Amino acid sequence: MELPSSLIGSSPARLAVEGLSWGPHRGPSLVCEIDFAVEAGRMLAIVGPNGAGKSSLLRCLYRYHRPSCGRILLDGADVWDMQPRDVARRIATVLQEPATDFGLTVAEIVELGLSPHLSGMSRNAVYAAIGDALSLMKIDHVASRNFASLSGGEKQRVMIARALAQKPDLLILDEPTNHLDIRHQLEVLALLSHLPTTVIVSLHDLSLASAHADHVLVLARGRQVDFGAAGHVLTPDAIRDTFAVETVIDSHPVTGRPRFSFHLQPSISGK
Repeated sequence: MELPSSLIGSSPARLAVEGLSWGPHRGPSLVCEIDFAVEAGRMLAIVGPNGAGKSSLLRCLYRYHRPSCGRILLDGADVWDMQPRDVARRIATVLQEPATDFGLTVAEIVELGLSPHLSGMSRNAVYAAIGDALSLMKIDHVASRNFASLSGGEKQRVMIARALAQKPDLLILDEPTNHLDIRHQLEVLALLSHLPTTVIVSLHDLSLASAHADHVLVLARGRQVDFGAAGHVLTPDAIRDTFAVETVIDSHPVTGRPRFSFHLQPSISGK
C-alpha cells in the first residue's frame, strides 16, 4: 500500500522478546517466559482465550509494565534503556477501549499522535498529516466533531489514525477490531498488513489472524503455546487444546484463504 509521505516513519523496527515474564507486585506472574522475534516490516497476531495474557504482554511491549525478567529489544536496544521521547517517536499504541472524556475534536485527537514530532514540523505539515491519517481511515468527514459524540467503531478508527500520524516504526494494537462492523474489520486488517511498519496486534478472530498476519503467537494461561506461520500454528489439534473447541479448516471459495468453522466439543455441547 502506498502510504502518504506524511505518515511514513524512519524505518520498520525488528522486535525481539527474550525470556519475558511479568506479574503484579507480590502477585503471581501473568505472562511467563515469552520468547519470539518479529522481523522489520512484518505483522504478528497474538491470539489466545480470555485471560491468556495478551493485553499484559502488550503492556510490557509498549513500556507500560516493566518485565519482572527478560528483555524487549527494538533493533537490538532494550526499550527500558531508551528515553521516553525516543520510545514515543518509535512506538505507537492503540488500546482496546479508547477513552471518551477528551473533550477534543477528532482532528485534535489525531494531532496528539504528532506530539513527538511537532518541534520540527510546520503547521502546514501538521495539517497534511492529520488530513492524510483521517482520509486513510475514511473518517475525514467527522474531523470537526467532538470525539465523545462518535460511535465505538468511529472512535476506534480515530485512535488508529492517531497512531498512524505518530509515524511509528512499531505499531501495537490491542483488539483493534473491537466495535468495528464486518466491512471495517476487513479494511482495517488489510490496511495494517500492508503498512510499511512492524505491526503487533492481538485478535480474537482466528480467521483474521490467519488471513493477514505473517506470524501468529498463541498464548494460554500466560504461557507461550506456539509461535510461527499461521498455517503451522493454527491447526485443529492446536485450537482444540488451546480454545477447547473443534475446528474445521477449509479454503474460502473466493479468497482461497483458510476458513475456520467452530463447534463445541461433544462433552460441552451435551450432544
